[in-house]
Amino acid sequence: MENVERLKEICKDVRADIVRMTNAAGSGHPGGSLSAVEAMVVLYGNVMNHRPSEPSWPGRDRFFLSKGHACPVVYATMARTGYFPVDELVTLRKLGTRLQGHPSCMTLPGIEVSSGSLGQGLSVANGFALSAKIDRKPYRAFCLLGDGELQEGQIWEAMMTAAHYKLDNVCAIVDYNGLQIDGEIEKVMGLAPLEEKWRSFNWHVIECDGHDVEQVLAAYEESRQTQGKPSVIIMKTVKGKGISFMENVAGWHGKPCNQEEMKQALEEIYGKGI
Repeated sequence: MENVERLKEICKDVRADIVRMTNAAGSGHPGGSLSAVEAMVVLYGNVMNHRPSEPSWPGRDRFFLSKGHACPVVYATMARTGYFPVDELVTLRKLGTRLQGHPSCMTLPGIEVSSGSLGQGLSVANGFALSAKIDRKPYRAFCLLGDGELQEGQIWEAMMTAAHYKLDNVCAIVDYNGLQIDGEIEKVMGLAPLEEKWRSFNWHVIECDGHDVEQVLAAYEESRQTQGKPSVIIMKTVKGKGISFMENVAGWHGKPCNQEEMKQALEEIYGKGI
């Protein structure tokens, strides 16, 4: 229980970081970053085998951000787990920063591959996972996907590949918030029934409330124990989670808060008077 409460407190800090850093940049993608907070905080804080002080440690689990525009949540989580100082977060998207608008493995240690072009992350995760199998290494590959991103055909090719090679060391995470830049997922290009589609591709499917830390922890553990096939955790989430005026509003996909909005957002995250 103590660990759960610790993770919940980190989630608050990460949400506040996302608001502050996108405000300081005057750009960025808060909506889909806020929906993935619990997924990332639990992964980095309790699940992945990694060493923030040694980002290139060969035995580390690998994380791949396929929806690269949601990098604020990854940067904030990395900072809060010791990869670099939290104060650096406000340099997001500024000239000379290591924290580019889409993550770059050339500038920031701990980023496995550069991303931003949607649809590619699961293929990359598969490659690393297959390499681990061939070399008899124990590390796992985790990949965060946006639900709108699943409209990309390469994702479905990668789903076939992972199942074909029985990559049980791959865990895909779907941030299923139901919105993309153009509006509702089901109106743009419907995914339903999503769970059945993944199952039909011979994946082990786990569903959970993506904002319930206990459920997220249990989902990752079920994935770890699954053998003989890859796992996908379909996390039901809310775009803009934690900030009332941002929740379930597609317009906050790529728009930062202004100063007044940021003040309200931080009050809602931490409580009145903060």
